[in-house]
Amino acid sequence: MSRFQRLPSPPPAAWLVALTLGVGATAAGAVDYPITPGQRSTAQQVAQSGVPLSELAPNAPDSYTIKRGDTLWDISKLFLKSPWRWPELWGMNLDQIRNPHLIYPGQILYLDKTGGRARLSLARPIDTTDKLSPRVRAESLPSDAIASVPMHLIGPFLNDAIVLDSNSLANAPRVVATQEGRVLVSKGETAYVRGDMSAARSWQIFREPRPLVDPLTREVLGFEARYVGAADFVRPGETRVGPDGRQEIVPSTINITALREEVNIDDRLAPMPSRDFEAFAPHSPTGPMAGRIISVYGDSLNAGQNQIVSINKGARDGIERGHVMAVWRAGTSRVDTTDPSRPVIRLPDERHGLMFVFRVFERVSYALILQVQDPVKAGDIFTQP
Repeated sequence: MSRFQRLPSPPPAAWLVALTLGVGATAAGAVDYPITPGQRSTAQQVAQSGVPLSELAPNAPDSYTIKRGDTLWDISKLFLKSPWRWPELWGMNLDQIRNPHLIYPGQILYLDKTGGRARLSLARPIDTTDKLSPRVRAESLPSDAIASVPMHLIGPFLNDAIVLDSNSLANAPRVVATQEGRVLVSKGETAYVRGDMSAARSWQIFREPRPLVDPLTREVLGFEARYVGAADFVRPGETRVGPDGRQEIVPSTINITALREEVNIDDRLAPMPSRDFEAFAPHSPTGPMAGRIISVYGDSLNAGQNQIVSINKGARDGIERGHVMAVWRAGTSRVDTTDPSRPVIRLPDERHGLMFVFRVFERVSYALILQVQDPVKAGDIFTQP
């Protein structure tokens, strides 16, 4: 008997879509799954036909065993020249998608190349001691199911990286003193805050926001608040009459619960939002898209693979969470020394990487550099892939 058991003729992308598009199971067993119009259109066009063999990666394997730590991007890159075109490889079946099979470490993908088209199907090892059965997802990212992209890299930024329309933190509660007059405050220590702390018990701490300026128009598109850490509210402040009869201001007390860097005097606080770990899938924009990189998140001047950048396009421009963008190096100016008149020429732009949009605001977005040949810097161009 074969040691592998082929799953019953799956809807080729049901398990994948459930994993990557945020499917959740309700108590009644109904499944709610968001699918973008572009993904639905692709699914309806390709159905179960797969992709042309010419779209396969040169060394696409006949089979692949899912490993812990794999991502949808990793797996798609093994089989396809363009990893974001995963819906075509799996050929989503929308009619049967409500009974999804998820993919987990140890399961096997088989590449079917019959009829001049390529499709993927799923199998799993037979375990005689534990009967395996299809599982429906009950939360956004089960700990053992694979993710779309490296969530450990962007997870901390899904809520911590924020862009404000104006410098609204100017009037937010602020750190005014530290325990025993320390210059910097570490995790587990106490700090003191002035301002209204009635809105929440858990707070995020930010450094003074910096403007995000469009590299082309020089327009301020928003204010990036640099995340410092998190704190819990301990006790409220008050205004009271002191022994000398004068009014005394007693600040509120917070306890530092998490840090990315030490807390400073004058850092600002904002209520902690609900955590946002909904799964999402890489996909290409449905139409032309172009823009510029504003800056590298943090203090770096250049970004390499797995670093985060801000871009000058947002929701109003049609940017969606999950969009894959090509990164281009702008052509430089040179003098043509072969021409006696020595004219200045501009070399063509060169594509040299890919990035993945994971956080979208009205006028700007954040993207993770997935792969890149040369360092990415402010002003570099991006387009649809």
